[in-house]
Amino acid sequence: MVHALREAQRVLKPGCTLIDLRPAISHRRVGVREGGSFRKLGTVHETFDEDRAADRAVSYALRTGIFKLEAISKFDCNRVLDTADEFRDWLSEFADVGSPAHERLIRKVKDAYKSARGRRRIVVHAPLVMRVLINQATKSGRRLTTRQTV
Repeated sequence: MVHALREAQRVLKPGCTLIDLRPAISHRRVGVREGGSFRKLGTVHETFDEDRAADRAVSYALRTGIFKLEAISKFDCNRVLDTADEFRDWLSEFADVGSPAHERLIRKVKDAYKSARGRRRIVVHAPLVMRVLINQATKSGRRLTTRQTV
């Protein structure tokens, strides 16, 4: 993330905006929506190591004055999936689907989806955080160097 911030600062003119939009450090809630109601089935447990490292990189860029925080907003984002297989594929992109907890969650989703009637969907609630950052580089070139670490 430090490299990405360095590159963003390099290509942005002073005073230009960088949008940092990432999942919030919050466990995703999974359930089945049937008609207008939502039934929570469980939670996806993650380590958030990469997310915390990215937050540290942004904090460093703000603390050192490379970027200025213009605004921050947190909002919900719902991922809607049509089948239990789609849920398993989605989960496998970032979590260990072989762990006992995730295997139980996949089984619960399959069972609940199968027993639901009518128009049904698997829904994953995941908040997002958006930070609006302003490039504070000057023409003299205050830049985030490779020697600076977070």
